[in-house]
Amino acid sequence: MNGPSPITDSNLRFDSFKDGGLFAKKQRLPAMGWNSWNAFGSGNTEELTKAMIAKIKELELDKSGYLYVVLDDGCYHPERIEGHLISDEIKFPSGFKAMADLVHSQGLRFGMYNDIGTKLCSGAEVGIYGYEETDCKDYINWEIDYIKVDNCYYMWDNATFADPTNAKYSYAPNIKSIETDGRVYEAKDALITGTRAAVKDGYVTFIGTFDGTAPDFSPTGLQSSELVFDIEVSESGTKEIFITYATGEEEGIGQWLQCAVDDRIFFDGLLPPTKSPVDFEVSTPITVELKAGRNTFRLMNHRRQENTLDSYTKIRRELEKAGSRDIVFSICEWGKTQPQDWGHKVGDSWRILNDITFQVGSDGNHGTAAWEGDYTTSITSQYNKAVIMDEFAGPGKGWNDPDMLVIGMDGIDETMCRSHMAMWCMMNSPLMLGMDLRRVEKGDAVYNIITNKELIALNQDPLGVQAKRIFTTTGSANPDKEYIRDNKRIDVLAKPLANGDMALGFFNIDTETRNDEISIAVDMLTGALKSKMADPDKFAGASQYRIKDLLTGDETVTDERSFSCGTLDGCDCKILRISPET
Repeated sequence: MNGPSPITDSNLRFDSFKDGGLFAKKQRLPAMGWNSWNAFGSGNTEELTKAMIAKIKELELDKSGYLYVVLDDGCYHPERIEGHLISDEIKFPSGFKAMADLVHSQGLRFGMYNDIGTKLCSGAEVGIYGYEETDCKDYINWEIDYIKVDNCYYMWDNATFADPTNAKYSYAPNIKSIETDGRVYEAKDALITGTRAAVKDGYVTFIGTFDGTAPDFSPTGLQSSELVFDIEVSESGTKEIFITYATGEEEGIGQWLQCAVDDRIFFDGLLPPTKSPVDFEVSTPITVELKAGRNTFRLMNHRRQENTLDSYTKIRRELEKAGSRDIVFSICEWGKTQPQDWGHKVGDSWRILNDITFQVGSDGNHGTAAWEGDYTTSITSQYNKAVIMDEFAGPGKGWNDPDMLVIGMDGIDETMCRSHMAMWCMMNSPLMLGMDLRRVEKGDAVYNIITNKELIALNQDPLGVQAKRIFTTTGSANPDKEYIRDNKRIDVLAKPLANGDMALGFFNIDTETRNDEISIAVDMLTGALKSKMADPDKFAGASQYRIKDLLTGDETVTDERSFSCGTLDGCDCKILRISPET
């Protein structure tokens, strides 16, 4: 492995990210099912999976829409046998085809897991890299309906468990200047796009893409940076450009450089290493073509995103070559390479952060989750990012995935579980149960939460509009775009529905009771969401509104043109379905 593959398909380039998808994707709604990871980690077994299937049928969760049964990490033999994946002989003695047959016999759908790197996150040496064709043929033969593809041990980025010096592939070198036709252009005076790169000591550093794995940066706006020079020449023709640069192998300072004039790339590769990130050298000449007049010369490194998209695309292409099965493709690279920009081109959903919990369970141990936390491991950490990502999602695009539901795990109470479910439903997140289903009985609190048909209907509404945050008590002027980490607030989310109704959610993110006076007017709803509503004129012109509380079932009719929530206990919510009536 000398380096990542050349990007020969322009559809995989950064400049194409806003274009359409690479595949004839099904207009699917968010997936619903059960995944083994939160309940059992790498300790899942055939026996445990059979028990979960039995509970899905006993609880009739399939009738609520939970159809996918997904085997996560820990199910494979830790090494390939004659180049193929096989099941762990102790954990899954009957093999994957037999498990798929069992799942299908129950009217359910079967899902599996792999990784774009050389190993799985558990360390098993069965990552899909280099085996895309072989593995995808096996997956089709096993008749999978869903695949979750992780991002550990990835060779071309400093991903989890990967060599941190792989940052040399993810960032451009520090740039001091360029020279052509005897004229020097200082980097500190050039245009810096996005928010990642910055001037330091007379040079520009951090040319690349923010690492989105942790909840420290907003997902909205341009998360990649370029260094852009305006070059004036009198005649069209070939020119040589010399770059004064210094390389590194750490976050923000790399060795890989892309050079382009307008949207045509002339160089895409590693520059020779320098002694240190501050020992600058002059490159060998890079030949470009310039037109008479002004030229936009771009220095950049979008390979963090392009390489990852390329790796996921190889898998999707091989799956389609191997058979015609309808497979949900779940991208699980934890938001590292800003998949909200490119995930729609290949995936049905994309994880937006690292795991919602690292304290997963095992047989007899239920695992622990949290309402809030400093890192990604909490409901609100995931929510705080996903809630401002609505413009990236949709039936023709795919879905933001703030990870599996932690309902039913230890550490969170009934109120937190109820709000967690409501959040994920309003945000059109995939609804993948992660608990040991043996903890659930029909009619108990957890069962009532996960089978709330009114909430699930929001998640599965055919209009497929992720709720927009239209108000927050922090006083934000841009509540749908501002990334807010302070949880001492109430958020208001609005979600247009296919029949012309509107779902309105009031969420107390705070752990303390709040009685803020919040009133949401009809005009505010239509003003924020008119372009996404099925019939905005009917909603705005209604003489009265039928209001249904989706958590209590209470219904009222009012001619008032505003809606409020009253006092909310800590971590609680109120979800209304508002129907216009004439």
